[in-house]
Order: sequence, then C-alpha cells, then structure tokens
Amino acid sequence: MENPTEKKGMPLLGDVFPEMKVQTTHGQIDLPGHFAGKWFVLFSHPADFTPVCTTEFVAFQKRYDKFKALNCELIGLSVDQVFAHIKWEEWIKENMDVEIQFPIIADTGSVAERLGLIHPGKGTNTVRAVFVVDSESKIRTILYYPQELGRNMDEILRIVKAMQIADKNKVAMPANWPNNEIVNDHVIIPPASDTRTAKERLEQAKKGEFECFDWWLCHKKL
Repeated sequence: MENPTEKKGMPLLGDVFPEMKVQTTHGQIDLPGHFAGKWFVLFSHPADFTPVCTTEFVAFQKRYDKFKALNCELIGLSVDQVFAHIKWEEWIKENMDVEIQFPIIADTGSVAERLGLIHPGKGTNTVRAVFVVDSESKIRTILYYPQELGRNMDEILRIVKAMQIADKNKVAMPANWPNNEIVNDHVIIPPASDTRTAKERLEQAKKGEFECFDWWLCHKKL
C-alpha cells in the first residue's frame, strides 16, 4: 500500500535526500545515513569505460582530499554492474596512475529513475548530474550537464565551500566568488526586509561595519 505522505517525483532543492540502499564498489551503503554529519556530492556519469567520464573521475579523485577537508564525501553512480566499475577503476589505476578511493553506485536503473537522472533519448544512460547534500541530508545544489560536456570540479568544490560559509555566517555569495568583479572576495549581506533596517544599513556602513553601494547592496570581508 502506498504511503500518501511519501514524496513523488525527483527531489528538489531543500528536500531531504531520499532514503535508499545502494550497491557500491565499497559494499552496500544506506543513503543518506552513511554520510550522517557530513556533506556529500553524489554525481552520475553516463557509463564506465567512456572518455569524458574517465577524465571526470580522475579530476574528482585528484581533488578528493580538498573535498574531505570540507567534511564532504564523494559518491559516483551509473547504470553499470559493480564488476564493470571495478574493472574501470583498475584500468584508471594501471593507465592513469590514479586510484579511485570513493565509492561508485552500481545502479540497476531504479536509483537513476528516482533521482531523475535518465538522459532523454539515450536509453539507460544517465545525465551528468550533481547533487550537493549538506550535513543535515538536505539537497542544497543540483546541476545537470549533457553527455558531451565534462564537469568543472573546481566549481563543485567552490559550491561546497561557499554554501558552508554562507550557512555559518548567514550571508550570500556573489558571482564568481571569491573573485567577484564588484566586491572581490567579500560576501553579500542579505537585503533589508523593512524600512527601519534599510535606514540602519547606511548608518552601519558609515561606522565601518561593512560597505554599501546602497541599502540593498551591502558587503563585507569575513
């Protein structure tokens, strides 16, 4: 019997990552519980033994320590059997001298369907999706790329770092942070939501608490 309160359709920003048991190259894992108290990045790829995906896995692994320094884990996924993942990992180790240390989900298609990852018109191949999940298991960022475009892992790292800073300091992050064209490495103070606060903003700026172009565009250095 279906649970009338169970959420249907692919998850959205702010949703708790759906609970599921997955088979991986590191054994069976319960998501999101396996990463309780940590951030994690779940990323799907179209298939093992494909050129763009190989470059992506090498790039993720070379930045794995940087993700872990942010209390963030990685977990890959494709609709391939676990032995294919293992042989592909062996190939990458033998030919690229890179050992893939994070788990890869061996999906039968059920996880991809649940997360909305199947690429239209590409059979069972998954899109290049990225789910950034915070330490409370909430989905904070979702990215989708076509098969012909490899991802920028430095941008994914930037997302995790920026979201953690925004959460901790109750601020927003400008475009291209930390190299914004207007405010450089400063962060954005959320806009005032009432007249009194709007007036106070400019007074606070005069006192040097932060800088403002106007009451609705204020920024500061952390």
